[in-house]
Amino acid sequence: MPITSSAKKALRQSARKRVQNVRYLNKIRILAKEIKKLAGQAKTQDAKALLPKLYQALDKAAKENTIKKNTASRQKSRITKLLNKVSK
Repeated sequence: MPITSSAKKALRQSARKRVQNVRYLNKIRILAKEIKKLAGQAKTQDAKALLPKLYQALDKAAKENTIKKNTASRQKSRITKLLNKVSK
């Protein structure tokens, strides 16, 4: 356990940040899983309707430094590529 007051504060801050980071990552995982499930069932219109929400979640996570910018970009690219492949 931390001893100095600055270490105690750092522990509190990291605990708060962890809660937010887990929220962002869970939202991304849930949306991506739902889109992939819909794509697998050939419901591309429903999947494309969820795409802006996933983009928003990825951009928010990248902005808050939960994930890196290029990671968000790569995930957006791959999910879009998947949907375009399925819709053909």
